[in-house]
Amino acid sequence: QVQLVESGGGLVQAGGSLRLSCAASGRTLSSYDMGWFRQAPGKEREFVAAIRWSGTNTYYADSVKGRFTISRDNAENTVALHMNSLNPEDTAVYYCAAQLLAGGIYYAKESYHLWGPGTQVTVSS
Repeated sequence: QVQLVESGGGLVQAGGSLRLSCAASGRTLSSYDMGWFRQAPGKEREFVAAIRWSGTNTYYADSVKGRFTISRDNAENTVALHMNSLNPEDTAVYYCAAQLLAGGIYYAKESYHLWGPGTQVTVSS
């Protein structure tokens, strides 16, 4: 059974950094575009960052551009999200997701078919 599992969340002070990791089991992710989304209490799940299967193209939400970096290691079957200059507005559950079919819109959650359970990120002021 294919699973995605996020790790690395936690509590951090404003201005701090965290590194989230997404590991896959049961399937290699090297052929799939991957994304990170987040959902704050009472809000819709929103796009954060995405990376093409080859790693050559990355995309970011305007709210995180310049602060967050998405990367992948296809040999290790992992995707990471490096988050710097965190602020309380970044507090949310962060989800890793995989597009199992090519051609999806990178920022649309409907394009993603496989999701992890999420990891909580809390930024204190």
